[in-house]
Amino acid sequence: MKNSILIFDSGVGGLSILREVRERFPHTHLHYLMDTEWFPYGTREDEALSQRIVSLCDSAVIQLEPSLLILACNTASTLALQPLRDILNIPVVGVVPAIKVAAEQCHKNEEGDLQPQIGLLATPATVRRPYTEQLIRDFAPHCTVNCLGSSRLVELSEEFISGRNVITALQQELSGWLAAHPQMQHVVLGCTHFPLLTPLLSELWPQIHWIDSGKAVAQQAQRIFSGNPAEGDSTTSLWWTGTQRPDGAAEYLRRLGPIHTSNPLIPA
Repeated sequence: MKNSILIFDSGVGGLSILREVRERFPHTHLHYLMDTEWFPYGTREDEALSQRIVSLCDSAVIQLEPSLLILACNTASTLALQPLRDILNIPVVGVVPAIKVAAEQCHKNEEGDLQPQIGLLATPATVRRPYTEQLIRDFAPHCTVNCLGSSRLVELSEEFISGRNVITALQQELSGWLAAHPQMQHVVLGCTHFPLLTPLLSELWPQIHWIDSGKAVAQQAQRIFSGNPAEGDSTTSLWWTGTQRPDGAAEYLRRLGPIHTSNPLIPA
């Protein structure tokens, strides 16, 4: 479908990107593709993941004919952004942890005798990757960056979208880490799942500025979108792999506008 945008993630995390994209493209058809058959990506080997993501997104672009592809997943962006740009004839946008933004916003404490501190919440794989270390060296050399790799937060994001109460589990996961770094005032949400928890994070820890990449990704999409954003429609199509219907994602999308959910599955 020309004048449409395809947004890809392994699970519901990319919905945080889709939300920002929808604000800037109110009349553009959006496709949201979830690789639920291989979720979660954090347990997979990089080489197999890269091949999977490239194959899946290539098939989806052929079938859906979007004008733009957004990899709304840090893992997918790290492993498959350049390979997809090499083979596709449409623009491809990726996401990276917003370390640069956090570093620009944090300042030394009033005494000026300590380095400013920022936090990075991401999956264990993202925290370990050399790419993340390079981002810290490039954009936050003057900061102490406290990293926490958490697969549990991915699970809690999925549960929260499905309507479950995750407050206690969220406190158990983060309270100790935040207490150990009381100087942190800015925390980067380095997985697209995590901004879905922002309402709870802000309620539990209002002193923290929670930073994600959603707005920056949507702005980049707006700059390079090659279609006509006024010639589409305001609906969203939900696609997924595997046999389990993603009811939580469908319900979330309904809050943003009209949605088509009765779609054939994208071939793996």
